[in-house]
Amino acid sequence: MIKKTVSDVEKALEGVADSMTFMLGGFGLCGIPENAIGQLVKLGIKDITCISNNAGVDDFGLGLLLQNHQIKKMISSYVGENDEFERQMLSGELEVELTPQGTLAEKCRAAQAGFPAFYTPAGYGTEVAEGKETREFDGKMYVLEPAYKADFAFVKAWKGDEAGNLIFKGTARNFNPCMCGAAKITVAEVEELVPAGSLDPNEIHIPGIFVQRIFKGEHYEKRIEQRTVREKNQ
Repeated sequence: MIKKTVSDVEKALEGVADSMTFMLGGFGLCGIPENAIGQLVKLGIKDITCISNNAGVDDFGLGLLLQNHQIKKMISSYVGENDEFERQMLSGELEVELTPQGTLAEKCRAAQAGFPAFYTPAGYGTEVAEGKETREFDGKMYVLEPAYKADFAFVKAWKGDEAGNLIFKGTARNFNPCMCGAAKITVAEVEELVPAGSLDPNEIHIPGIFVQRIFKGEHYEKRIEQRTVREKNQ
């Protein structure tokens, strides 16, 4: 059995450098690789391209990298909740590539499966399709979308074992799984790290073959973007 464990986030992110492309899992602030993002901030690498469903908030998640002007290009689907993102985009400081959410997920899955591209009807007839090949299938038009190419994929799982097998929890099981194996190196941070063989094979969402490094994360905040509660006595 090949152990994929590394001792800490510093070891997990060895090899990251300026101008690289990173995939970062999560949905909103749910299931994001908080430790990996914190280490990227600490390392201060510049001119990076980030592929993520959204861009965090001003003081958390990818928002921390934006604050430091470490991100050159953002490839994402939803970019609300972040004033600094909006400011950088409108001023031309940040290059932004908006992608339909399903297309973004499929571009990750295509890279994971080794497919160079795929056809999708999403975005046909809009600026999303500009400069891309289109083709008709059964009377409906489709857009050819290339798979993503990334140097590292950073994902966050609920539980993992020393062989890199992962189990995700709740909403974190959206963009995290499809990013595993979709980059040259996949780094998984987990809340609970267990010995190989401890996980029920029927409950594993991503097999260790898609993961190169795994470590136990620390101090997860698990923030909520919009916390709404009813008033007392209602």
